[in-house]
Amino acid sequence: MSTIKVQNFINGKFCDSEKYLDSFDPSTGEVWAKIPDSTVVNVEAAVSAAKNAFPGWSATPVQERSKVMMKIADLLESRLEEFAVLESRDQGKPVWLARTVDIPRAVYNFRFFATCALHDLNRSNQMQAVDAFNYTIKMPVGVAGLISPWNLPMYLLTFKLAPAIIAGNTVVAKPSEMTSVTAWKLAEIFNTAGLPPGVINFVFGYGPTAGEAIVRHPGVPIVSFTGGTVTAVKLRIAAAPFSKKLSLELGGKNPGVIFDNADMEKCIVTTIRSSFINQGEICLCTSRLYVQRGVYKTFVDKFVQEAKKLVVGDPKAEGVFMGALISKEHLAKVKGYVDIARQEGASILCGEEDLNLPAENKNGYFMRPTVITDVKDTSRLMTEEIFGPVVCIVPFDTTDEVIERANAVKYGLAATVWSTDVTTLHRVSQKLHAGTVWANCWLVRDLNMPFGGMKESGTGRESAKDSIEFFTEEKTICVKL
Repeated sequence: MSTIKVQNFINGKFCDSEKYLDSFDPSTGEVWAKIPDSTVVNVEAAVSAAKNAFPGWSATPVQERSKVMMKIADLLESRLEEFAVLESRDQGKPVWLARTVDIPRAVYNFRFFATCALHDLNRSNQMQAVDAFNYTIKMPVGVAGLISPWNLPMYLLTFKLAPAIIAGNTVVAKPSEMTSVTAWKLAEIFNTAGLPPGVINFVFGYGPTAGEAIVRHPGVPIVSFTGGTVTAVKLRIAAAPFSKKLSLELGGKNPGVIFDNADMEKCIVTTIRSSFINQGEICLCTSRLYVQRGVYKTFVDKFVQEAKKLVVGDPKAEGVFMGALISKEHLAKVKGYVDIARQEGASILCGEEDLNLPAENKNGYFMRPTVITDVKDTSRLMTEEIFGPVVCIVPFDTTDEVIERANAVKYGLAATVWSTDVTTLHRVSQKLHAGTVWANCWLVRDLNMPFGGMKESGTGRESAKDSIEFFTEEKTICVKL
């Protein structure tokens, strides 16, 4: 298959770049696309296009903006299989996962926000004592800078694009340089759907160049970023002089708390999924499991047994549960944590078995589900975000003890609690320092409910309505009667 040449998408047109980066197919280790290595010049052109498009798009009635977004959703849905294959090659996940989760969710994002905004209301208040009437109007902020990660390329990119443009903003977006092909193809749909030129612009390239140029640009008053905490520190510093509105969805080190009265069958099935789906490369994945001592050995034995059954291999093949990790460097990082476990004397119960891969995948970035026990709470394996198929399982005795241990990290994105006792579910869920707690389930999402992290996992929790409001400014008008 020939190498794909990706172009920036600026003012409704595809534009060549002076320099290009290699994009690797994680399942083969081979270059499959060339990505623009965008500079400040490219970002400047994109911001200029977005600023020029802003007066017209912000003045477009929300009903008309909604129609365009619904058309985008329809067109994307009609090309679901094509985009599923592209995302698999971009990110390494199995095609079935992109087909059943990522692309349908991208479609849903456009449809949900397109309709949600139609029912938004302003506020009003009459001041009878002074015979005055107050009301609010919501206004788009301007050019929104959107920086999205590589683990869920379409899912998370569209989760930013949809609320931004339905609120009347225009956009300069930088998808991850490792997963840019799907965004590039999405731009074709924007033109077909009739989105006016300049409303959405894509610049591809590295974070320290293209990404930082977006954040530092004085013409970009609002920035939404999903990624790592280290990068977020730099982003905050870059944005601070301009008092920009910031939304930061960052990392997680999510605990699963399993009590001895849990429904073991349901718990094992769901926790295997929450630990290893998408190669463990989801910020919401469960990476440390606290199991009450009474069922600890039983749980570990069954969990390891099920983990060993998971098929790792060619993302295109039927029956494959896990594909390849995103890059050679990331694979080395994740395996480095297994080396730490070995050095610390922990027990590696599975994950080091040989992989039986097809010839074309021998150089891919594959790793088996890895389960580690006998780990101290102070170990880096228990405190740092590994972001791969590595899970640590440790025992606990009392409820108060496990709450304290689960909270003893800098992250606070998500958690799971397993018990058949409703009182336990509520008590523990309320005391865990996490933006979302799933009780007897995982990744059941209602966009009407707040989502986001605590501590170093983010800057707040937003529902779909909150996301739209983030991309608006509310103005109060007082009329003396």
